[in-house]
Amino acid sequence: MSSRIALLPDHVANQIAAGEVIQRPASVVKELLENAVDAQAQTIQLIIKNAGKTLIQVIDDGMGMNSTDIRLAFERHATSKINVAEDLFALNTKGFRGEALASIAAIAHVETHTRTKADEVSHCLKIEGSKVVDQTLSTQPKGTSIAVKSLFYNIPARRNFLKSDTVELRHVIDEFQRVALAHPEIKFLFFNNGSELFDLPPAVLRKRISGAFGAKWDTNLVPTEETTSLATLTGFVLKPEFAKKTRGQQFFFVNNRFIKSPFLHHAVSSAFEGLLKPGYHPGYFLYLTVDPKTIDINIHPTKNEIKFEEEQSVYAILRSAVKHSLGVFQVVPTLDFEQNTALDVPYAFKEKIPTPPPIEVDSSFNPFRSSAPISKPKKEEWEGILSGIQIDAPVLEKETVESLIDVPQTTRLFQLFHKYIVCPLQTRMLLIDQNRAHQRILYEQFLSSITAKKGVSQQLLFPLEMSLNPAQMLEYEQMNEILEALGFQIELKKDQVLQVLGSPEHCPPTKIEPLLENLLSGESTDRSIAHFSQADQIAKTMAKNLAIKTGEPLQVEEQQVLLDDFFGCKETSVSPFNKPIFITLEKREIEQKLN
Repeated sequence: MSSRIALLPDHVANQIAAGEVIQRPASVVKELLENAVDAQAQTIQLIIKNAGKTLIQVIDDGMGMNSTDIRLAFERHATSKINVAEDLFALNTKGFRGEALASIAAIAHVETHTRTKADEVSHCLKIEGSKVVDQTLSTQPKGTSIAVKSLFYNIPARRNFLKSDTVELRHVIDEFQRVALAHPEIKFLFFNNGSELFDLPPAVLRKRISGAFGAKWDTNLVPTEETTSLATLTGFVLKPEFAKKTRGQQFFFVNNRFIKSPFLHHAVSSAFEGLLKPGYHPGYFLYLTVDPKTIDINIHPTKNEIKFEEEQSVYAILRSAVKHSLGVFQVVPTLDFEQNTALDVPYAFKEKIPTPPPIEVDSSFNPFRSSAPISKPKKEEWEGILSGIQIDAPVLEKETVESLIDVPQTTRLFQLFHKYIVCPLQTRMLLIDQNRAHQRILYEQFLSSITAKKGVSQQLLFPLEMSLNPAQMLEYEQMNEILEALGFQIELKKDQVLQVLGSPEHCPPTKIEPLLENLLSGESTDRSIAHFSQADQIAKTMAKNLAIKTGEPLQVEEQQVLLDDFFGCKETSVSPFNKPIFITLEKREIEQKLN
């Protein structure tokens, strides 16, 4: 009887391992950057072409490898980080499993140049699909350069699952920022299609954060520190008013390794309790240093998850430290040198109930009384005065009064709970969600403007200037034509500064900056429905941000205008996000409930 179980060939096993470790170009970036950090590099360069699909190259000035190490580095389970199983519980490095380079080499063309300080020449190794095709000597400076070309060339199905270049590049930027934030003492450079995106010199953590995300972040960071026998916590949380509805500003680092932890995120969120609007998420950059023996990081192939030995204690430390920092921030008084202190209420009088001052009234005083007798005009004189005045008072006939009583029910609108517009009809009643209805109106108007490229613009009295970080600048280059079609008038100044001269007619000046920040952050794109066009995503984001909010009171005239516009839409059943806009209550349903 023949055996049904057989050992997989090495190249197949490597491709399976690659599927666990390498999911997209950003996965390669993460592994190569972390290897450069482990090599004790002082300067690390990342070079990307076509969002990493064509080229991913990482160049460092670290320790390098000799001729033997360069071959072993691409073998499965080959690593310099551990020797025995116990080393897994005392890790201070990024990579340690020895599968990253082998996995990358299994699904791409890899060219590596490396030289140690002791070598006079560098060594070059070329691998295609796990097969070594060439190994020669070359002339390269100290350190290592690894170029990964034609990613997933031998796995077309995996390549077809990659998203657009914009989405994949955003993932690459995310991984780059995480490694750069974990090591502010290292210089990082990032080039995309020949253009420099990031130049981050060695700096303190606060400057590294503002260098990666923008200068304005510097003033919105609240320092957080705590030292205990179990863990040391450092870092920053963002001021409550800087919180956003979308996630993406949450960074946890444990022993300088980026992790994702809903458990720890809950600890921070609970510390912000009462300071954030419903649906908003706090932002933070928090660094935990713990004994490596008290954590397990080998619970997920990407090493983005972690398990603490005493997680409840870590939760309490984190929550207490963040709450203390926010408390200090909240009670620090602001100094306003332009305030008139003479108008301040003395402390002793703040709780005192004011008493009305005594007023003396002379009831016999008459300002119109005169010593001379007042002569009243006669009836004939009044008739002469009023003869030149014509008063056109409307006369309400009986039929007019009856027509007012029988006004059609469709015009009898009223607002319920500051959320719904109630519209009674002859045999039923409509309950319309004002926010979703307005989203639908704006969404169709914005899409029409983008298609016709004739968006109505309103000029700003005072132009608005916004300083963009490299990631936002990249997003702007992708969508500037669509923004112009919508009615934005924007000029690009020096040092990545946008000057907004005009905005769409439905966008008030106070909402321009937060709207553009939302659009340019990349968070407005729903990655789960990437098949929708960029114009569609932008129209949805703008409609969501500019629509009438729940809880906003509306006058009857405003309700009528909203309904007129809504029933003029092409689609009235669902909002742009596929949520029902209204429900119908039939007359018989109401009568049945009353029986």
